[in-house]
Amino acid sequence: MEICEFESTMRIWRRRMKTTSASVMKVRTLLSSLKERKTIYALSTPPGKAGIGVIRISGPGSSDVYERMVKLSNGSNRKPTPWKMQRCHVLSLEGEMLDDGLCVFFKGKLTLTPRSFTTEDMLELHVHSGSAVLRAVLNTLGRMDGCRPAEPGEFTRRAFEAGRIDLTEVEGIRDVIDAETDEQRKLALTAAGGETKRRIESIRQQLIRCLANVEAVIDFGEGEDLEEGVFEHAKESARNLLAEIRGHLDDGRRGEIMRSGIRLAIFGPPNVGKSSLLNFLAQREAAIVTPIAGTTRDVLEVTLDIGGMPVVIADTAGIRKSEDLVESIGIAKAETTATTADVRICMLSMSAMDSAEAMAEHVAGVSSLIDKDTLIILNKADEQSDVDLCALEKLVGARTLWTMSLLQRTGVAEFVDGFGRELRRRFAVAPDRRPLITQARHRVHLERASEFISAFIGYSVDEVVEGAEELRYAADEVGRIGGQIAVEDVLDALFRDFCIGK
Repeated sequence: MEICEFESTMRIWRRRMKTTSASVMKVRTLLSSLKERKTIYALSTPPGKAGIGVIRISGPGSSDVYERMVKLSNGSNRKPTPWKMQRCHVLSLEGEMLDDGLCVFFKGKLTLTPRSFTTEDMLELHVHSGSAVLRAVLNTLGRMDGCRPAEPGEFTRRAFEAGRIDLTEVEGIRDVIDAETDEQRKLALTAAGGETKRRIESIRQQLIRCLANVEAVIDFGEGEDLEEGVFEHAKESARNLLAEIRGHLDDGRRGEIMRSGIRLAIFGPPNVGKSSLLNFLAQREAAIVTPIAGTTRDVLEVTLDIGGMPVVIADTAGIRKSEDLVESIGIAKAETTATTADVRICMLSMSAMDSAEAMAEHVAGVSSLIDKDTLIILNKADEQSDVDLCALEKLVGARTLWTMSLLQRTGVAEFVDGFGRELRRRFAVAPDRRPLITQARHRVHLERASEFISAFIGYSVDEVVEGAEELRYAADEVGRIGGQIAVEDVLDALFRDFCIGK
């Protein structure tokens, strides 16, 4: 018994020493990199004529830049006052005034509550956004020892590497910059503001607690030194956690769709008004419209903001049997586009359905692309209004149907209202139910984690060592989402998409 206790104690000690050594090494690496790190600078606002251009400086030489290039307008001492916007003259290294502007200095500290974005000393120069002024200030910074232009996303990367933000917050910042609609902005702020980080970390901590219980069973065993049922309790916790993760995975990809845009395909037979509908929604002549069947031969995409939601609308070639090689290629692309779309609108012509036989023939070419979620538009109501709608609904099996005349604009308002409601029903997210998954890589890591957790649940207490490994792998996968376990190529790709100055 004493030998077993000694061996268990030694295993615990070795694990703790391994963790401690890793932490010490991480601190030493960080301190070493800080000593070698250069000061970076970049224009953070878009180039071009504007009232203000903001130049960011970050790194150990920020205070030196302040002392050599900033002269306060009130004539006070040159020592920077942190976190205070001040009027100043921006000078060249020879003392020539380059501009009359504003400056603010951020004192970075290596603490748990950093006082600057990058956790380093930072300086912002707010100058007039004329090209000559900006060029003069940037050229002066380039002449200073230890300063170099920032790479794309380098300010944010330094914040991430210093632990100021995690990888989900980095992605959120990028998505806030890229957001083009109100719903995209709200979704991006969920990640940028740290909510995604907190939810992911909660999952990881639950896994760690399960793992700690399992490790205790390995080290001490259930019975004399450890109460009975610890392993089963860990399995029950894992089951609850698995249900939570699967709930996030089964969200209909709402987060990813809202982030990248709802893909909407307009398809149907030739010459039913598909391109006219696209032009109406875009409020411009985006597509060529003629009475000749087969005018559209390729997929034409237009991105729109519909009720705050990003929608990528694809106008496709009319689907029919064709001997024309080019048109056949366009028809194949139309079918693929409709099959892979998030939302499908099938457009039909009421003028081509004046009998049951004509209706069946008109729908035959597109019926395989229609399901219960497909939205049906019956256009050209001005040419033919006597259509058996019940027979059509039974024929195509769709639930949502509108009749209209794009030419005379009748029924269009009802379609716009109904279409907006349908998009909100399918994709809008309540503020208290923001999706956790907004990136494809989040889904991959959570799917892998769920597989490892499921494998752990299948083990018995006699296989506790193998079970612990499954939980460890699961925790690692979740850790990769926030960057606790970083993959260098993922980081490089992510920061490469940032603009310079962020």
